[in-house]
Amino acid sequence: MRQAFNYAEERFLSHLPDVYLQVVMDYDSDSTLRHTGVYVGDGLETYLAAARASTEQNIIPFDEPVDKIVAVMQADEFRATWVANKAVYRTRMAMADGGELVVIAPGVERFGEQPEVDALIRKYGYLSKEEVLAHYAVEADMQDIPHGTAHLVHGSPEGRFTITYAPGGLTRAEIESVGYRYMDPGEALRRYDPEIMTDGWNTMDDGERVFYISTPSAGLWATRERLAARSAHERHH
Repeated sequence: MRQAFNYAEERFLSHLPDVYLQVVMDYDSDSTLRHTGVYVGDGLETYLAAARASTEQNIIPFDEPVDKIVAVMQADEFRATWVANKAVYRTRMAMADGGELVVIAPGVERFGEQPEVDALIRKYGYLSKEEVLAHYAVEADMQDIPHGTAHLVHGSPEGRFTITYAPGGLTRAEIESVGYRYMDPGEALRRYDPEIMTDGWNTMDDGERVFYISTPSAGLWATRERLAARSAHERHH
């Protein structure tokens, strides 16, 4: 994706002055998210410097896949699964096959930010890449909104794990219609209370062990094996 951006900038925008401001954030010793670096410049190295810092600070590797992750999407920021599904694509490389991702999103009241995307998600649900490609070949509405169609894959567990959603403004029927499991948001917040849970591993009173993430948009979680495979794929392409 970045290579495509670089090509477009060089091919079509090279005559325009530009400047980039890249911000890197990380948690401090008090588990407070703070700025750790600001990178400013007019060339690719600005991006690469920030990316190198973010790689060290914001990618959390695991030796083994995680059976259960609980992620909280703040109500004042995340109103649709379109954005709240950062919880999905920031953690999918850490999830164990057959595991469960619980997304607590008390502010979510719709699927798409745009009405036409919301309708697309409601019609097809979240699908695997293979399913989306098969539909895309024959469905005009998917072809008309390719960015919405791509989102159907972004928010999918690809058949590997279960996604349980606890939204504040969508019903059980709506959540289940797109391929997710439903959890009552009040129940979710009582069991996984953000005031009590800490980022990282938590053992519940009944012995359940979960990995808790308070701000999924601030990082990427993956097994070392999947990170290595992804890195090799990027270098190859």
